[in-house]
Amino acid sequence: MTQHQAPPTDPAGADSGLGYRPGPADGSPLPPRPTVVTLVGNPRPGSRTLGAAQAVAARVADHLGLAARPAEAGSTDPASSPISPTTATIDLAEIAAEILTPVHPRADAAREVVAGATVVVVATPVYKGSYTGLLKAFLDLYGPDGLAGVVVVPVVVSGNPAHALAGEVHLRPLLVELGATVPTRTLALLDSQLGEAELASTVDAWLDRAGGPLLRAASAAVGQDVPTHQTAPELAEVTR
Repeated sequence: MTQHQAPPTDPAGADSGLGYRPGPADGSPLPPRPTVVTLVGNPRPGSRTLGAAQAVAARVADHLGLAARPAEAGSTDPASSPISPTTATIDLAEIAAEILTPVHPRADAAREVVAGATVVVVATPVYKGSYTGLLKAFLDLYGPDGLAGVVVVPVVVSGNPAHALAGEVHLRPLLVELGATVPTRTLALLDSQLGEAELASTVDAWLDRAGGPLLRAASAAVGQDVPTHQTAPELAEVTR
């Protein structure tokens, strides 16, 4: 898992292997958990699905006003850091070996990060017309309503246009069953669309349709009303 912020507390008080450390001994506040998380179910580490999902998450964060901002000269405010405090990536291929074991501290830490996020981009390649077994095994670690209050953007990557509805038919119902809010249609990507320019244009076209519902759902998740004609600078302030 790639973490882009100072780590929150590990309940066990030890390094989980996901970059987490115990909080300060003086009890000072820890930085907020990631607001936009990328969760990737491809069993191959560093896959094209991972790259596509990270690109989608970055565009979603930008749309919601949560992208990293340039540091302000002389500022000591963490919110002005050029490193965004609002994103994290969980590549399940990195922890696949322990997900089905009796004790799985790294998977448990990843599970908490996902459940604590405002928005999660859940991405999977299409395997046999559905999502991967690795993604299902991870999501099975949640109990009922384990993702309640989390806004999820499903993304599926396939080599065949005939699989375009795999996310709607299989992945969306699973996420809804776990209590997630899924305000948009699944973003279905073809392997041929994963080049930088075409991926950007495809995601932008999807956001033209999905951006409004996504913004409203994310705003509701942090308890703030945002008019539909606005972008989300106010949302960014609430979630920092």
